[in-house]
Amino acid sequence: MTFSLFILGSSSALPTSNRFPTAHVLNVQERFFLIDCGEGTQMQLRRMHFKLGRLNHIFISHLHGDHVFGLFGLLSSLGLMGREQDLHLYGPPQLEEVILQHLKMFDIHLPYKVIFYPLQCEKSGRIYEDKVLTVRHFPLSHRIPACGYLFTEKERIRNFRPGVIEKYRIPIIKRKGIQQGDDLVTEEGKVVPNEQLTLPGPLPRSYAFCSDTQYDRSILPFVRGVDLLYHEATFANADVDRARETKHSTARQAALIAREAGVKKLVIGHFSARYKDLNLLLEEAREIFPATFLAEDGERFDVPLVRATPSEKP
Repeated sequence: MTFSLFILGSSSALPTSNRFPTAHVLNVQERFFLIDCGEGTQMQLRRMHFKLGRLNHIFISHLHGDHVFGLFGLLSSLGLMGREQDLHLYGPPQLEEVILQHLKMFDIHLPYKVIFYPLQCEKSGRIYEDKVLTVRHFPLSHRIPACGYLFTEKERIRNFRPGVIEKYRIPIIKRKGIQQGDDLVTEEGKVVPNEQLTLPGPLPRSYAFCSDTQYDRSILPFVRGVDLLYHEATFANADVDRARETKHSTARQAALIAREAGVKKLVIGHFSARYKDLNLLLEEAREIFPATFLAEDGERFDVPLVRATPSEKP
């Protein structure tokens, strides 16, 4: 039951000798989602031993180069590898035009279909759903339209308490409904509450991606209570004026969002190349929100399963 975030790139506009621009992979129960695709993404995917063919959904936050320049090479490589499966691409409406123009100009003929999902970044809404999770987008506050993304597992079915199937002679035809929350009505007409029959499954896990954005409390409803929040922290507090000019955030501001939203863990990234030692940003964030970690290239963050507390004993 994997729920893991992999950091492919943690730098902002200018790559460094040890940090690539923004790109993440989220693995939710062996479903792989690429979030942003800065320069060098496919190299990082190979270094971290990801199978490129398993990437079927790519989410682009906005059309600044450090979040999209790696996409052109990745699409081409997938074609050269003989991919035939559809690729689903989510992002601002102009993304489709940019990609199609690139393919035309460089005479690239993909053997697979790219399905575009244009997003109105000033709005929020559900953009993907399967039996395991949902994905929503929401507005960020940057110099150009930008989207944040929220990945949330669906609630799992409940588990039968030990021995209750035999005790109440529950027929197979009723078991699925009970696991989904139904009470049991016995042959004698007695109602057995669901809480006496089942235990809650593990709690749904969640991850929110917020880059690029200035400090903006309007994102709080979208990220409230998430297990893992990634929030850009381009600058240290001493450069707060520069952050305001460029519509980015400081590490301290990212921590303020995490604290007010009541998230469980904060990962900060999108670091300016001016900082050789990132411990300064980490320390500034941890003064506000102790459960803060650096998004360093190659780092992995796992969100463990947590069992819900039963509301009633049998």
